[in-house]
Amino acid sequence: MQKAGAQPIRVLVVDDTPAMRELLVAILQSAEGIQVVGVGSNGLDAVRLAKRLRPDVVTMDIVMPQMDGLEATRHIMREAPTRIVIVTGRLMRTGEDLTFEALSAGALTVIGKPGLADPETCSRVVQTVRLMSEVPVVHRWGDRSNRSMLAMPVAPRLPLDVDGRQGVQLIGIAASTGGPAALAAVLRPLPARFPVPILVVQHITRGFTTGLAEWLDDETALRVGLADHGDVPLPGTVLLAPDDYHLQVNAQGGTELCKEQSYKGLRPSANYLFRSMARAYGPRAIGIVLTGMGDDGAEGLKALHQAGGLTVAQDEGSCVVYGMPREAVIHKAVTRVLTPAQIAVTLCHLARREKKVASDV
Repeated sequence: MQKAGAQPIRVLVVDDTPAMRELLVAILQSAEGIQVVGVGSNGLDAVRLAKRLRPDVVTMDIVMPQMDGLEATRHIMREAPTRIVIVTGRLMRTGEDLTFEALSAGALTVIGKPGLADPETCSRVVQTVRLMSEVPVVHRWGDRSNRSMLAMPVAPRLPLDVDGRQGVQLIGIAASTGGPAALAAVLRPLPARFPVPILVVQHITRGFTTGLAEWLDDETALRVGLADHGDVPLPGTVLLAPDDYHLQVNAQGGTELCKEQSYKGLRPSANYLFRSMARAYGPRAIGIVLTGMGDDGAEGLKALHQAGGLTVAQDEGSCVVYGMPREAVIHKAVTRVLTPAQIAVTLCHLARREKKVASDV
């Protein structure tokens, strides 16, 4: 509900298909407190209109003529920083790569294109625009977007001492808005033979989790895929919670997928993962909460912290949205607050230490 006297959310709609442009405009214009201030048909339009109109939010397709959504995102975030929501359909692999590169370049989130006969998808467009309009705008510099800021492990010293930690056996990571870029920043520096398996809960629109896993698999030396019920997580692998399933681990180290009650509408929820890690691994686990809206993961991370596990939250300055990490800190669930680069340094140090321990045995 729009507050009395509040300014409307000003939206720029960019899509190369006339019918989709008209549908998006109709959906947004019919919503209270939202005003469509411009319409474009390609990335060049997106850049030009974003600079001239200064909208609060841009909704933009990814595969477009003349300039695609990835290049448009890069230009906009350098020249006229704006909240960008990628609105795209199920695409071929190239389109999926462009989508996640756009998220890495500064776009906030991705949602599927709405259907005229599907009220749920239409409602999702409105809800996403409203939520993203509240996100602080971050300026991105350089052709590779925020990769240099987040991904390079340049910390001069170890930010989290793991020397006294014996036998870390599992790492869990939770992320939401801004998560794909932060995940890539944490995972890129890790070696292919990283000795500890990693489980990930990333909040993302249904239908895009497979594309995210494929993109991360290309971006990192690790093997990245979707978790299945009964998997045994292996060193050098990253498993993502699939759409609409909570991801947990049992005492035998196997993964469990379940459809128990969602947490504030979220399934998967990181609380399920972290609580199961606390039960099954305790001090032999590391839990990490990255950028994202809301408070998912805070309760579960506290359980892991109380069980003796190492717990980390991303720092405010590097977050797209300092929501989930802030709530974890408020819950007194966090051992250290670090940047993605510092987290990567810590995990690389852990890999070297575990390798040395194994060679000494």
